[in-house]
Amino acid sequence: MVVLFVALVVFLSCAGMAGAQEISIQDEIRQLKARLEVLEEKVAYQEKCIDDQKKCILDQNDKITKYEARFEKFDTELHRQTGSPIEIAKGLEIGAGATMIVQGSNNTNVAGEEKRDRTDVSYSADITIGKEFEEVVGKAFLHLESGQGQTLEDDLILYSNVNRDADDENQVHLTEIWYEQALLDDKAVLTFGKLDPSAYFDNNDVANDETTQFLGRIFRNSPTIEFPDNGAGIRAAYMPKDWVEFGLAIFDGDSDWGKIGDNLFEIGQVMFKTKFGGQPGNYRFLGWFNNANHTKWLDTSMTSEAAYGFGLSFDQKINDIVTLFTRYGWQDPSVYNPEIATIDGRLYSLEQSWSVGFQIEGKPWGREKDIFAFAIGQAVPSSDYRRSDPLLRAKTEGHLEAYYNIYIYDHLRLSPDLQYIWDPFGRDVVADTAGIFVGGIRAQIDF
Repeated sequence: MVVLFVALVVFLSCAGMAGAQEISIQDEIRQLKARLEVLEEKVAYQEKCIDDQKKCILDQNDKITKYEARFEKFDTELHRQTGSPIEIAKGLEIGAGATMIVQGSNNTNVAGEEKRDRTDVSYSADITIGKEFEEVVGKAFLHLESGQGQTLEDDLILYSNVNRDADDENQVHLTEIWYEQALLDDKAVLTFGKLDPSAYFDNNDVANDETTQFLGRIFRNSPTIEFPDNGAGIRAAYMPKDWVEFGLAIFDGDSDWGKIGDNLFEIGQVMFKTKFGGQPGNYRFLGWFNNANHTKWLDTSMTSEAAYGFGLSFDQKINDIVTLFTRYGWQDPSVYNPEIATIDGRLYSLEQSWSVGFQIEGKPWGREKDIFAFAIGQAVPSSDYRRSDPLLRAKTEGHLEAYYNIYIYDHLRLSPDLQYIWDPFGRDVVADTAGIFVGGIRAQIDF
């Protein structure tokens, strides 16, 4: 009996302990669940913080990209014909450069001249001053230029000549002076002053600088665009996304700073920035309108109040060393502007022009900073110009150019340059001039 009583007591004690243990485990589970809920709340909070940080980083990167794009454009202006700018005070930079060119040919085509071989030289010098105004996100730019010599340009009669850098005024003149203001959180800019229209339109990364790239005018800009000389103008650009830019500008069409509204040159462009295969490219489409008086080729008693045209300019990097480019332009073939369509007293006008080419950086042959480039193009006379005189041949003028830009050191580059022109001026100056070879060398000095 005693044994049974003891066994019963032991059993009840064990049962009580098991029940207490079960209650304790349940309590621990409840506590663990509570702690897990707290941890989940903390993780959710941390994830929200991380998302906020990511968004902040993306916003900062976006702003950095926009600022880099703005600085890159400003540096392009300062580098254009001036080399690397030097900061002499906060936000104030000055640059200077000089270009010297020797060109020769044994087959010039100026009518009536017995001696057909020529060798000539030219130089140009540039000083730029730029100032960034960080507090208002604006900038100002000033460009002084001087030069002397035409090289072969006064010995050749061509639709598109061979030295875009020629400047024979032999005096210092103010080429550009403008102010630019960023707007709409850096998505837009407004530029006004004395502007160079070709600095903003029909540009190209590998065919747009006569001091370091192609010398021939047809490869610098399309000869079918009636760009006025640098003059009064206002230009606006809008960049809603990093990959697209809209540009619009109005310039004094005759660059005389008088009666600006009488002769207006208007131009617009859209540029798409691409990344094909991870390589950058730029695709520009433009249209222009010039309301200066133009004369009709086939009815000279009538005056057209305007001319118009369109064009495109593409450049696409294929890999780390090769970049391709192409440019095309068309303009109204029925009219001409006597102020700009005269060479050596001869009237003419073009209807179309095109060019294609490539640039190769010298890395494969151990000269990473050297550049070899080649281009070919044609200037096509206006069909109405051709019909205006039955004696005109008005053939299509062809151009070929190759140069090799040799890096000597940071302040000096030398560029041997070869050009070939066939059917110069449509063979309407010297009929037996089948082709013209032009050889030369260019020295670019950056201070």
